[in-house]
Amino acid sequence: MTHGQLHHVELWVPDLPRAEASIGWLLGRLGWTEFQRWRDGVSWRLGATYLVVEHSPALDAHHRRQTGLNHLAFHVGGRRRVDELVAAAPRHGWSLLFADRHPHAGGPEHYAGYLENADGFEVELVATPSGGPSSPDQEW
Repeated sequence: MTHGQLHHVELWVPDLPRAEASIGWLLGRLGWTEFQRWRDGVSWRLGATYLVVEHSPALDAHHRRQTGLNHLAFHVGGRRRVDELVAAAPRHGWSLLFADRHPHAGGPEHYAGYLENADGFEVELVATPSGGPSSPDQEW
Protein backbone atom coordinates (compact mmCIF):
# COMPACT_ATOMS: atom_id res chain seq x y z
CA MET A 1 0.00 0.00 0.00
CA THR A 2 1.04 3.56 -0.60
CA HIS A 3 0.99 5.81 2.45
CA GLY A 4 -1.95 8.20 2.05
CA GLN A 5 -3.70 6.09 -0.60
CA LEU A 6 -7.48 6.04 -0.37
CA HIS A 7 -8.61 2.97 1.59
CA HIS A 8 -12.37 3.08 0.99
CA VAL A 9 -15.42 5.27 0.41
CA GLU A 10 -18.81 4.55 1.95
CA LEU A 11 -22.03 5.88 0.45
CA TRP A 12 -25.30 5.71 2.35
CA VAL A 13 -28.27 5.30 0.06
CA PRO A 14 -32.06 5.29 0.53
CA ASP A 15 -32.63 2.31 -1.81
CA LEU A 16 -29.98 -0.42 -2.01
CA PRO A 17 -31.30 -2.28 -5.09
CA ARG A 18 -31.56 0.99 -7.02
CA ALA A 19 -28.02 1.98 -6.01
CA GLU A 20 -26.70 -1.45 -7.01
CA ALA A 21 -28.37 -1.08 -10.41
CA SER A 22 -26.60 2.21 -11.14
CA ILE A 23 -23.42 2.31 -9.06
CA GLY A 24 -22.80 -1.44 -9.24
CA TRP A 25 -23.22 -1.43 -13.02
CA LEU A 26 -20.73 1.41 -13.43
CA LEU A 27 -18.14 -0.05 -11.08
CA GLY A 28 -18.38 -3.40 -12.85
CA ARG A 29 -17.78 -1.72 -16.22
CA LEU A 30 -14.72 -0.01 -14.73
CA GLY A 31 -13.18 -3.26 -13.52
CA TRP A 32 -14.27 -3.25 -9.88
CA THR A 33 -15.39 -6.63 -8.49
CA GLU A 34 -17.83 -7.38 -5.72
CA PHE A 35 -15.92 -7.62 -2.46
CA GLN A 36 -18.40 -7.94 0.42
CA ARG A 37 -22.16 -8.33 0.77
CA TRP A 38 -24.45 -8.17 3.81
CA ARG A 39 -28.15 -7.56 4.41
CA ASP A 40 -27.99 -3.77 4.05
CA GLY A 41 -24.97 -3.28 1.84
CA VAL A 42 -22.48 -4.33 -0.77
CA SER A 43 -18.95 -3.28 -1.62
CA TRP A 44 -16.77 -3.43 -4.72
CA ARG A 45 -12.97 -3.47 -4.83
CA LEU A 46 -10.35 -2.29 -7.28
CA GLY A 47 -6.81 -2.95 -6.11
CA ALA A 48 -6.46 -1.96 -2.47
CA THR A 49 -9.43 0.45 -2.54
CA TYR A 50 -13.06 -0.47 -2.03
CA LEU A 51 -16.36 1.38 -2.30
CA VAL A 52 -19.30 0.57 -0.03
CA VAL A 53 -22.96 1.21 -0.80
CA GLU A 54 -25.14 0.76 2.26
CA HIS A 55 -28.78 1.40 3.04
CA SER A 56 -29.24 3.31 6.26
CA PRO A 57 -32.55 4.27 7.86
CA ALA A 58 -30.71 7.08 9.68
CA LEU A 59 -29.90 9.18 6.64
CA ASP A 60 -31.34 12.37 5.26
CA ALA A 61 -31.81 12.69 1.52
CA HIS A 62 -28.48 13.17 -0.26
CA HIS A 63 -27.89 15.55 -3.10
CA ARG A 64 -24.60 16.52 -4.68
CA ARG A 65 -25.39 20.21 -4.23
CA GLN A 66 -25.62 19.97 -0.43
CA THR A 67 -22.82 19.84 2.12
CA GLY A 68 -20.88 16.61 1.80
CA LEU A 69 -19.73 14.56 -1.15
CA ASN A 70 -20.11 16.34 -4.49
CA HIS A 71 -18.97 13.58 -6.82
CA LEU A 72 -16.58 10.72 -7.48
CA ALA A 73 -14.29 10.94 -10.53
CA PHE A 74 -12.90 7.89 -12.31
CA HIS A 75 -10.24 7.48 -14.98
CA VAL A 76 -11.98 5.39 -17.65
CA GLY A 77 -9.50 5.23 -20.54
CA GLY A 78 -9.80 7.20 -23.75
CA ARG A 79 -12.54 9.32 -25.24
CA ARG A 80 -14.23 6.33 -26.88
CA ARG A 81 -14.64 4.70 -23.47
CA VAL A 82 -16.21 7.87 -22.03
CA ASP A 83 -18.62 7.95 -24.97
CA GLU A 84 -19.53 4.25 -24.60
CA LEU A 85 -20.26 4.57 -20.89
CA VAL A 86 -22.26 7.79 -21.29
CA ALA A 87 -24.35 6.17 -24.06
CA ALA A 88 -25.12 3.07 -21.94
CA ALA A 89 -25.62 4.87 -18.63
CA PRO A 90 -29.31 5.88 -19.01
CA ARG A 91 -30.28 2.18 -19.22
CA HIS A 92 -28.73 1.78 -15.76
CA GLY A 93 -30.27 4.69 -13.88
CA TRP A 94 -27.91 7.53 -14.82
CA SER A 95 -28.71 10.89 -16.45
CA LEU A 96 -26.21 13.05 -18.30
CA LEU A 97 -25.43 16.32 -16.56
CA PHE A 98 -24.36 19.49 -18.39
CA ALA A 99 -25.53 18.05 -21.72
CA ASP A 100 -25.17 21.43 -23.42
CA ARG A 101 -21.42 21.39 -22.66
CA HIS A 102 -20.75 17.65 -22.91
CA PRO A 103 -18.03 16.32 -23.21
CA HIS A 104 -16.17 19.52 -22.28
CA ALA A 105 -18.18 20.62 -19.22
CA GLY A 106 -14.92 20.65 -17.25
CA GLY A 107 -13.24 22.95 -19.78
CA PRO A 108 -12.05 22.77 -23.38
CA GLU A 109 -9.05 20.54 -22.58
CA HIS A 110 -10.99 18.17 -20.29
CA TYR A 111 -12.94 15.32 -21.93
CA ALA A 112 -15.37 13.75 -19.46
CA GLY A 113 -18.92 12.60 -18.92
CA TYR A 114 -20.79 13.81 -15.86
CA LEU A 115 -23.61 11.53 -14.72
CA GLU A 116 -26.15 11.65 -11.89
CA ASN A 117 -28.23 8.76 -10.60
CA ALA A 118 -31.74 8.82 -9.13
CA ASP A 119 -30.37 9.35 -5.60
CA GLY A 120 -28.40 12.46 -6.57
CA PHE A 121 -24.94 10.87 -6.66
CA GLU A 122 -22.70 12.30 -9.36
CA VAL A 123 -19.80 10.61 -11.09
CA GLU A 124 -17.30 12.08 -13.51
CA LEU A 125 -15.90 9.72 -16.13
CA VAL A 126 -12.56 11.17 -17.18
CA ALA A 127 -10.77 10.38 -20.44
CA THR A 128 -7.05 9.95 -19.95
CA PRO A 129 -4.67 11.41 -22.54
CA SER A 130 -2.72 8.83 -24.54
CA GLY A 131 0.32 9.47 -22.34
CA GLY A 132 -1.59 8.47 -19.21
CA PRO A 133 -2.49 10.43 -16.09
CA SER A 134 1.14 11.27 -15.32
CA SER A 135 1.50 13.15 -18.61
CA PRO A 136 -0.75 16.22 -18.32
CA ASP A 137 0.71 17.85 -21.43
CA GLN A 138 0.36 14.76 -23.63
CA GLU A 139 -1.69 15.12 -26.81
CA TRP A 140 -5.07 13.35 -26.98
